[in-house]
Amino acid sequence: MKYLLLLVASVALNLPVTKAADEPGWVKTVGAKSFPYKTKVYLVSDYKAVNDGKTLSTKAIQQAIDKCSAAGGGIVEVKSGKYLTGSLFIKSNVNLQLNEGAELMGSQNIADYPEIDTRIAGIEMKWPAALLNIMGQRNAAITGKGLVNAQGKPFWDLYWNMRKEYEPKGLRWIVDYDAKRPRTLLVTNSTDVTIKGITLQQAGFWTVQLLYSSQVTVDGITIRNNVDGHGPSTDGIDVDSSTKILIENCDIDCNDDDFCLKSGRDWDGLRVNKPTEYVVIRNCVARAGSGLLTLGSETSGGIRHVYATNLVGNGTSNGLNIKSATTRGGTVEDIHFTNITMNNVRTAFQITMNWNPSYSYSKLPDGYTESTLPPHWKKMLTKVEPASKGIPHFKDVFISNIKVNGAKKAVNAIGLQESQLQNFQFDNVNMTVETAGEVKYAQGWKWNNSTITATDNSKLTIPNLLSAKP
Repeated sequence: MKYLLLLVASVALNLPVTKAADEPGWVKTVGAKSFPYKTKVYLVSDYKAVNDGKTLSTKAIQQAIDKCSAAGGGIVEVKSGKYLTGSLFIKSNVNLQLNEGAELMGSQNIADYPEIDTRIAGIEMKWPAALLNIMGQRNAAITGKGLVNAQGKPFWDLYWNMRKEYEPKGLRWIVDYDAKRPRTLLVTNSTDVTIKGITLQQAGFWTVQLLYSSQVTVDGITIRNNVDGHGPSTDGIDVDSSTKILIENCDIDCNDDDFCLKSGRDWDGLRVNKPTEYVVIRNCVARAGSGLLTLGSETSGGIRHVYATNLVGNGTSNGLNIKSATTRGGTVEDIHFTNITMNNVRTAFQITMNWNPSYSYSKLPDGYTESTLPPHWKKMLTKVEPASKGIPHFKDVFISNIKVNGAKKAVNAIGLQESQLQNFQFDNVNMTVETAGEVKYAQGWKWNNSTITATDNSKLTIPNLLSAKP
């Protein structure tokens, strides 16, 4: 059944008069402000990198990068061919350029990824370095039309085998952290970084993670993680406690969240307390995956000031996906989601503060001695005190100019009695769905010129809906 929900005038409600569709002024401040400008070329083949796809060339490629950096910067060029490599570390003023026809093939031997201090899924811990790393650098880039093939299937198999072992023991919450799978591209503690044009596929774990960084541009990359299988937790692009990030012109097909914003998990995330903020995502496509735009589930440091526009979701599980847990804490606020088309998604708006309990909540089964556990287990088991600090908050979400075609559900939004979903504004949102869905524990939701056409004739009932009759 088709029905119209209308907005009460903002003036009458004493709300800000800024329109949801207005582009925030800070949008112009995001992205890399500099690029490696030197043009001297360092060919990896000159340093004895072999393009046969069999000979491990990590040391040769790293030597080219190091020589380039020591000389003040330039282009490290990878010409056509297949280059097998472990972890590489790109340095300041270096542009690693993958030419068309060039393929970096990730080693399938975990020993070729040295362990580093990093953060994974919201917890700081030791973990293998990524295939490509930009760590503590400034003014660095990875560009070109080449392919980064992480060859992640052995790491997928490792994870699934561990799941079979861990879940019967009540250890679902820790298996992701014990199954140490390499990411494909990590930018951490870095500034003025550009990732442009490359294609990445078959990530062993997350594909691109931007961690503790600022002024980063990711432009025109393609991610294809469902090539020859479906890798678990192979997120597309994760922005993790980072600021002033620009993501544009990207095309992602993965097996978890496509574009995802995070800021730490539970006690450890609250300890670090670094937000993800000032993020622009525009002119992008999401295909398979759990969320066109996902905020969370790691929300401890807060996620705020996000502008997502001109996006398309084709067959993605969820459109706007905001998720957390009652031990995460943090506030998700000032989110702008505008000019979006969703085709055949599962749920257009999926919002929960109690996401995936078997994964989200850590409980040590009988038979374990906590004092002898690995450090990351102890972090996961440290309680958030007082418990009220773990309650997340979602507010000030502006949704406008949305077209949803053939979704299974329009809205599934469940807040908490002690933490209502506050001030969600829908303008010009038109959805054709199988069922309308439900909203619980919400305050100040407003709808203007918006329709839901549900084939089962269901209606969306919203508590404390602010509406007016025409």
